[in-house]
Amino acid sequence: MNLVKNGLAIIGGIIIVGLLFMFVKFDLGTRIGQASKLDPQAMGAYMKMADGVLTTGNSAEAMIRKVKIDPSVSTDTVVEAMKSIATDANMLQVGDSHMAEEKDYEGKRQRYIRILHYCSPGIAKTFIDYSVAYGAFMPCRILIVEDDKGDRWLVTMAMELMLFGGHTLPPEMLEKANHVRSTMYKMMDLGAKGDF
Repeated sequence: MNLVKNGLAIIGGIIIVGLLFMFVKFDLGTRIGQASKLDPQAMGAYMKMADGVLTTGNSAEAMIRKVKIDPSVSTDTVVEAMKSIATDANMLQVGDSHMAEEKDYEGKRQRYIRILHYCSPGIAKTFIDYSVAYGAFMPCRILIVEDDKGDRWLVTMAMELMLFGGHTLPPEMLEKANHVRSTMYKMMDLGAKGDF
């Protein structure tokens, strides 16, 4: 019985020493203070991303949003629907990159890959004026991709970390960022059904 108590006491001591080491080594006191200044939704957004990484083992997979395209809707209809929704929301389609057509130059079947680029120049300027780092995420992109089973998907970056991952954005910026996010997600959700 004493052996078990002594063993547990040693384990407890090791844990306490380990926690003290981490507190000093990684300056956890400062980190906790910094984390408390983040947007109230930040921890939820980071936890969702961490869960995705742990579930899939793929960090990129954990940072995206995917919508399956209805098999009865043509790719051209999807693109037109998304363009119409973007225009209604004052966003421009600023690029269209055909990465791979359904057939290669020899006529062999390959999977379809296309990236559409969207932007609102006024909103882009506001965010770049706030922090040049936001420019690295522009323009917003939606990937149209065919999987190994022949299903087509719309894929974009999940925008929650951009909106809530740091300090709370100023109200005007948060409103604009939410506008971009809701427009992009609406384009995907309705576009996948061919709905304008």
